[in-house]
Amino acid sequence: MNDEKQLHWLVRPSTVRKLWIGSIIVLALVVLAQTVIYVKGYFGFDAWFGFGAVFGFASCLVMVLVAKLLGLVLKRPMDYYNEPQDEPQDEQLSDTDVNHDKIKESSNGV
Repeated sequence: MNDEKQLHWLVRPSTVRKLWIGSIIVLALVVLAQTVIYVKGYFGFDAWFGFGAVFGFASCLVMVLVAKLLGLVLKRPMDYYNEPQDEPQDEQLSDTDVNHDKIKESSNGV
C-alpha cells in the first residue's frame, strides 16, 4: 500500500479501476438518456438507439488500426540514421559543411 502512495495518482491501480468504472457509468447514462431524449437522425440510421456510442467506438477502433498499419509502413530500422561504417568520416562533407565554408569565405571578403 505504501508503494501505491508513491506512484502518480493517474497510474495507481486503484485510480485506474475507478476511472474505468466511472467511464463505463457515464457511457451507460449517456446511452440510456437516449430513451428520454429524442434524437433526430439526418440519415435514418443515425437515429437508432445507441448509434452514437457504437459509431464512436467503431471510429476509434478504425483510427487505431489505421495508425498500426501506418506504423508498419513508416517503420525504419533502428540504425536508419547511423552513418555507414565503411567510409571514412573525414572525407565526407555534408551540405551544411559546404555552406558553412561559403559563409566563412564571404565574411572574410574572399
